[in-house]
Amino acid sequence: MERPKKTSGRKARLSSVANSIRMIKVFSDSEYEMGISALAARLGLAKSTAHRLATTLVQYDILEQNKETGRYRLGLALFELGTLVRRKMDLANEARPQLLALMESTGETVQLALLDHQSILYINNMESPKAVRSSARVGSRAPLHCTSLGKALLAFQSPEVVQQVIDAGLRRYTDTTITTAHELRAALGIVRSKGYAVDDEEYEAGMRAIAAPVRNHSGDVIAAVGITAPMQRMTKRNLQMVAPTVVAAAEAISRRLGYRVSQNQSGRQVID
Repeated sequence: MERPKKTSGRKARLSSVANSIRMIKVFSDSEYEMGISALAARLGLAKSTAHRLATTLVQYDILEQNKETGRYRLGLALFELGTLVRRKMDLANEARPQLLALMESTGETVQLALLDHQSILYINNMESPKAVRSSARVGSRAPLHCTSLGKALLAFQSPEVVQQVIDAGLRRYTDTTITTAHELRAALGIVRSKGYAVDDEEYEAGMRAIAAPVRNHSGDVIAAVGITAPMQRMTKRNLQMVAPTVVAAAEAISRRLGYRVSQNQSGRQVID
């Protein structure tokens, strides 16, 4: 007898989510602000239901209420989300020429990723034309601690962010996956020293990868670009040989984003 209640509750929650999305999409340039009566009529909902949904959306800044008219309009949270989506799209577009050049010069799969909620988020993937290759769907995620892209990103985050990743657990994926805080911190130190990160079968057995950080105009690491290939083609020697090419691609993308790359006497990258 309990299952129907749970199913009913689940359907009600899904209905609320759907109606909330419908309410957001009701607004347009011609209807900048709308009152509860108008919203309820457009959505075919009772005024009490429309008011409850609007109140919840206001709490999360998705809608805001005009104190003078009592009407509702789209809130700043949507602007912030839209800006974030556009920034990701702009980055993918800005990086496209360099990603294509990197794929053509190496013949291997090239990927661009961001750090997002303690994981990497793939925003571009150019697959190798070779039969045996790596692939990652745009919009999919992978762990930070055992991917070259993840380590290239994590190495330049604050100690607090690194600790959060450690606290969340360092899951083992292969026999060579980093699973301890000491190992991870040591690996990130090497990334900072060399300027690139390597994944030697840490995430997927039989695959090796190398990645370098991408910086914005302020010098902050906001993304990473890398290549992934089967270990038969990506030998350890080949990893070392291709490293300058990957770093150069990351630097080229960074320059397109306004970052000025130069060298100090120690050879490490600095902001000019």
